[in-house]
Amino acid sequence: MAPTPSIPKAGFWMALSIASFLGMTVAGRATTAELNVFQVLELRSVIGFFILLPLVMMSGGFRAMRTQRPIAHIARNVIHYTGQAAWLYALTLIPLAVLISIEFTTPIWTAILAVIFLGERLNRPKLAAIGLGLIGVVIIVRPGVGSVDVLGAAACFGISVVTIKSLTRTDSVVRIICWMLIIQSMVGLIPALYTWRNPPLELWPWIVLIAFTGMSSHFCMARALGYADATIVSPMDFLRVPLSALIGWLLYSEQIDAFTAGGALLILMGNLLNLQRMAIKPAEVAAS
Repeated sequence: MAPTPSIPKAGFWMALSIASFLGMTVAGRATTAELNVFQVLELRSVIGFFILLPLVMMSGGFRAMRTQRPIAHIARNVIHYTGQAAWLYALTLIPLAVLISIEFTTPIWTAILAVIFLGERLNRPKLAAIGLGLIGVVIIVRPGVGSVDVLGAAACFGISVVTIKSLTRTDSVVRIICWMLIIQSMVGLIPALYTWRNPPLELWPWIVLIAFTGMSSHFCMARALGYADATIVSPMDFLRVPLSALIGWLLYSEQIDAFTAGGALLILMGNLLNLQRMAIKPAEVAAS
């Protein structure tokens, strides 16, 4: 079921995933300012399921959503739900650039877990991309600035990314996202009902936006992971750090200092190094 590996296609789907994650960040801040985190997550999953429903029908209906790996889906989504709850809570407390920067300890977990459980290899370009990216993150965050919530979320996201990569070997992207929305809506139902309050009318566009981007970000991420290894896809996601800093400055007057700019430059260099090496490698193989 796995598609032919393609770095350009992985990059395309990651660009859409990054755009979705950024939209989800803005919508998340707007919704959590009015509603409890658990209610936001529940609304996101339920509404996201109905948004995904046409794709489910086009992919063969609910019969085609059957999976031979229900335990993997359940484990992945319980862990991911925990990470999302911690991430949304931190979103209400710290600037966007700091939040996303701390979140990018995720590639450390992703790389280690991908090597251990998926048999992927960490070559020099991958190590350099991850290393430069993480140095950039440290420069942006600086010692003493951080959040246990985001670090915990990052670990959960790392496990989630590796599990998605494993699932793409046997399950379609639509099936993976369908199970995500169903399982997470079930996991979060009781805490959401316990903290429920009727959303004000003006908040519903933001709720719909976080539901759509919450679904599309993972759909695009899963498509990207179908075309390339997790250790290639994850460093691409580093671009969210400078972009989040820019959004924080434009929308919330959060300042971008020299540390943020310098860290963003290192992150960009790491991504370009990794992608350039991956583009050269197929040409070398063809020439041989």
